[in-house]
Amino acid sequence: MNCSISGEVPEEPVVSKNSGLLFEKRLIERHISDYGKCPITGEPLTMDDIVPVKTGKIVKPRPIQAASIPGMIGMFQNEWDGLMLSNFALEQQLHTARQELSHALYQHDAACRVIARLKKERDEARSFLSQAERKFTVSAPNAVAANAPVLSNGKRAAEDEDLAPGAKKMHPGMSSSIISELSDCNAALSQQRKKRQIPATLAPVEAVEAYTQISSHPFHKTNKQGIISLDILYSKDLIATGGIDTNAVIFDRPSGQILSTLSGHSKKVTSVKFVAQGESFLTGSADKTVRLWQGSDDGNYNCKHILKDHTAEVQAVTVHATNNYFVTASLDGTWCFYELSSGTCLTQVFDSSGSSEGYTSAAFHPDGLILGTGTTDSLVKIWDVKSQVYNFTFSYLKLNINIFLILCFTFFHWLKANVARFDGHVGPVTSISFSENGYFLATAAHDGVKLWDLRKLKNFRNFTPYDSETPPNSVEFDHSGSYLAIAGSDIRIYQVANVKSEWNCIKTFPDLSGTGKATCVKFGPDSQYIAVGSMDRNLRIFGLPSEDAAAES
Repeated sequence: MNCSISGEVPEEPVVSKNSGLLFEKRLIERHISDYGKCPITGEPLTMDDIVPVKTGKIVKPRPIQAASIPGMIGMFQNEWDGLMLSNFALEQQLHTARQELSHALYQHDAACRVIARLKKERDEARSFLSQAERKFTVSAPNAVAANAPVLSNGKRAAEDEDLAPGAKKMHPGMSSSIISELSDCNAALSQQRKKRQIPATLAPVEAVEAYTQISSHPFHKTNKQGIISLDILYSKDLIATGGIDTNAVIFDRPSGQILSTLSGHSKKVTSVKFVAQGESFLTGSADKTVRLWQGSDDGNYNCKHILKDHTAEVQAVTVHATNNYFVTASLDGTWCFYELSSGTCLTQVFDSSGSSEGYTSAAFHPDGLILGTGTTDSLVKIWDVKSQVYNFTFSYLKLNINIFLILCFTFFHWLKANVARFDGHVGPVTSISFSENGYFLATAAHDGVKLWDLRKLKNFRNFTPYDSETPPNSVEFDHSGSYLAIAGSDIRIYQVANVKSEWNCIKTFPDLSGTGKATCVKFGPDSQYIAVGSMDRNLRIFGLPSEDAAAES
C-alpha cells in the first residue's frame, strides 16, 4: 500500500480513523501541524485521529530496477521525465492564467473608462440643467424683453432696460412656422446648388491677375482712423464700412458718392451687413449693441431698433438666406437669433458644455441651416440653427451637407448645441467664410488660414502667408466659390481647387495703406472688383482699369 501524499510505500505507515487513508507518519504530522486538516478530504484532523499500522519486520527487498546500475539510471530517467512533463504542464497553466489575467485587466480598464465618461456626461447634464433652471427663473412680468415695444427713436421700451443686473431676458423661441420657413429655404437652395453653374460674367483668372488699384476713398474720421468691417450689396453695388470712429458709411461705388453716414454707436463698429432684400442694414458694435437701420427713398438710413441683448462686445452680424432673420455673436459667449422685421430676439444661445469663451466671428452656411462661429480660444464651432433632435438616415449624407453635420451629434439638449468643433488654430478665430459650393469652409486666426472639408469634417489645407507677427485679419470666398481672398499685411487671391489639388495664389496686392494691416476684404459682383478696408481709413477698390474693364465686358 502507498502513502496518499507521496505515493510511495511508507516506512512508518499510519492510517486516519476518519477517512481510512494511509499516510507516511512524518508527512502527515507535518501537514497536520501546518494546516490541521486532512490533505485529501479537507476535514479537520489531529494526531489523535491517526493510528499507526503495524507491519511485519521483514526487510523490504529492493525493487528489481535498483538491483543494478543500468536499472537505477533508467529509474532516474523516468523520474526526470516525469518532472519535466510536470513542469511543462505547470508552464502551460501559468501562460493560460496570465492571458486570462491580462484580459480581465483590460476589461477592468475599459469599464473604468466607461464609468468615468458616464460620470462626466452626468455632471455635464447636471450643470446644463442648473444653467437652464437659472435662465428661466426670471418672472414673466419682468422678462418680456423680446416683445417690448419699439419707440420711434429706435430704443426699446423701459421694461427691457430696467431688468436687474443679473437677470436674463425671456425669449419666445422659434415657432414651428419659422422652423418650417428655414427648412423650406434650405431645401430650395440645396436644389439650386446642385444645378448651379459658374456665371458667364464671372471675372476670369486672367482678368484677376491683371487687377490693380483703380480708386481709393477716405472714409471716417482722421482722429480715429481705421476701417474694421466691410460688406457689399450686390444688387445696387453699394459698399458699407464700419470704422473705429463709431460710424458706418454707405458708399455708392458707381457714382463714387457717400450716400449716408450712420452715427449712434458709442464705440467702434465691428460688423456691418446689408440685407439683400428691402432697405435694411445692420451694424454691430463694441458698445454691446446692434442697430437695425431702415433705408429711405432719399438714400438716408434711420435707426429702427437698438438691440441690447448682449453683455459684451458684439463681434459679428450675419444675415440668414431668407433675409428675414439674422444672428449676432458676442464676446459674452452667446449668439442671438433675431427676427428682422420686428427686431425681436427669438433665442439667445450659449454653449451647453459650460465653456465661457467669447465669439469673435460668425457666418451662416449658404443654405441657412447651420451657423459657423469662431471663438477666442481658437475653436471653430458649427451649430444647427433650428432643431434639437435629429433622426436622419446615413444614406442621405451625400445629398445634403447640413444633414451630414447634424448627424455628427446624436444627443442634443433642448437648448441649441454645437454639432461639430474644429480645433487646431492658435489665437482667436478672427474671420470665417463658407464657400458657395456648400462644403468648403475657410477660417483665419493668428497662425494663418485653414481650409475645412465639411463632408469629412477635416482640415485639408493650411495657408501661412505672413510671419508670426502679422496674422491674417480676414478671409473671404467670392459669391461663385471660385476665388478666395486673404487680407493681412497684403491681400492675396487664390484660385479655388478641389481637396487634393493645389490652390494657386494668382494675385498679391501690396498693402498701400502704409499701416501694414488690411483688415477686411470683399469680392464685388461676379468678382469684377475687390474692396479692401485698412487701418488708414481708406477703402481701396482693385480691379481692371476702366478701358480694360469695358473690353472684358
